[in-house]
Amino acid sequence: MPAAATAQAMANSQRKSFWVGTPEIYFAKTIDNSRLVKVEDPRRAREMRHFSIALCCLFLLVMTYAWQHFKAIEYGYQIESLKMQRDSIVEMNRELHLEDASLRNPERIDLMARKLGLQSPQAGQVMRLDASADGGTPVMASMTPISVISAR
Repeated sequence: MPAAATAQAMANSQRKSFWVGTPEIYFAKTIDNSRLVKVEDPRRAREMRHFSIALCCLFLLVMTYAWQHFKAIEYGYQIESLKMQRDSIVEMNRELHLEDASLRNPERIDLMARKLGLQSPQAGQVMRLDASADGGTPVMASMTPISVISAR
């Protein structure tokens, strides 16, 4: 069986090719174009000028669109950055209002005053500095006598 396979392989290799005919022959010939003169075609020059102008306009339109697109993306990033900054400032403002409210707590102030050895104020000594009930009216400054009580 191996001998039959080798015999058939040799028969296939000795077959003639499908294309049998005369070979093609090419001759090299030098061409001298030095005597040719290019004739200027005004219609072709005008067409090329119009094509160049149209191509420049198209290029400018595409570049303008790309510039606007990239600027819009850049402004989007700036807006997001400013929103994040605004949110952090709002959060800081909320924390400061909470801290202010806790520091203005009268019970806390009274407790700290007692720890320092201060006494409760007498009637008429306390003046509220908060805005009055009417709110928008100006208030005239006044001086009232204050008596100092020694703790000794």
